[in-house]
Amino acid sequence: MDKGGGAALVEVTEVGRFYLRHGRYPDEAEPADRGEPSVLAESPVPYSERPVARARRAKARELVERLLAEGHVRFAHADDEEITEWRRVVNYAKRHGMEPVGKRIEKVPYGLLGLEFFLAEGPHPNARSQRPKAGASAVWVPMRLASLHPVVAALKDNARQLVMPPALRRRSLLMLQGLAAEAARRGHQVRKVGSSYFPREGGVDVVVDGFAYPVTIRQEFPESTDPERSARLVVEVAHGLTGRSGRWRDRKSRTLEQSLGLVLGEIEARAVEDARRRESEAHAREEREVRRRAAMEEAKEYAVRQQFAEVLREEAGRWREAVLIGEYCDALERRLAELDEDLDEQALESARGWLEWAREYVRCIDPVRHPPGMPTPRAPTPDELQPFLKGWSPHAPERRGGR
Repeated sequence: MDKGGGAALVEVTEVGRFYLRHGRYPDEAEPADRGEPSVLAESPVPYSERPVARARRAKARELVERLLAEGHVRFAHADDEEITEWRRVVNYAKRHGMEPVGKRIEKVPYGLLGLEFFLAEGPHPNARSQRPKAGASAVWVPMRLASLHPVVAALKDNARQLVMPPALRRRSLLMLQGLAAEAARRGHQVRKVGSSYFPREGGVDVVVDGFAYPVTIRQEFPESTDPERSARLVVEVAHGLTGRSGRWRDRKSRTLEQSLGLVLGEIEARAVEDARRRESEAHAREEREVRRRAAMEEAKEYAVRQQFAEVLREEAGRWREAVLIGEYCDALERRLAELDEDLDEQALESARGWLEWAREYVRCIDPVRHPPGMPTPRAPTPDELQPFLKGWSPHAPERRGGR
């Protein structure tokens, strides 16, 4: 097509005429119904079979197996390239359904330069299924920093915490105030965070049924030069003893203010779990104590029997000694009778005196002469009990190894 001279000139090309005559372009394979085989273009290698995908699949499989076996996988001194690659491996596992059923892989910083992966329970808090539903319990966030909870007021006055741009700091304080007020309204206690946190963070402890849950807020991307990214905030509930989700972020579809109800709901759910765990642990302690007491009673019986055995062995030893010395005395008496005329009077008198003393000694040590009564046992010492406790401690209701 030529547009020269202000007029458009259209001309059918040779390729076009070929198409009109044959219904295909010259470089296309001829249809199979013409009686000649078609020439098919070579199929590209699918992504899943490319070397990079195969390598990531192998790494993802290895990571999941280690997480199931060890619980946590940490890379303490990984460089930026390694961290980036492991993030891609985790994303590959998520996209291809390699995460264990009912769990998801989470990653958090480890130390200054490292990265830690662990398995968390349930869906991600930012997943679509976790979005606040209509009628769900919401947290009212005030518009002004007035009538603040004492803990939030102290945080507001502490310039060394929540170090971030003023607008983000004000927004963070407003959310913490809303969270604290709603927690107090529900009967929970709000207090200063017991553990230390970084200057860019700030937060409160929400105490439910005696369990304290640190809730912190911080910038998600404090170093970013993108205004939209640098304005995002993150609310996090410390992991504690659970693998449940505990991190919420600003997203286009949902702000953190809309997620505060989920934060409190997560804390209350953890409190239920922790109460059950506390009850289970108390029951286990009671059961261990019952088993230990039974083991202690049995060990005392064995230890007392050991005491009696020692007394018996001692008496049997004295009896054997008395029998042996008595036999000696009998033999000595017979010999003196044989030598009666061969020994002078003084030597004979001395030998008879020794024989009399020996027989008196036998009478003193022979336990059978005066039958003994049942020994009075004494309280066994911990060292005496230990051989019979089958692994239990004589001092505490724990077995070796804490079992």
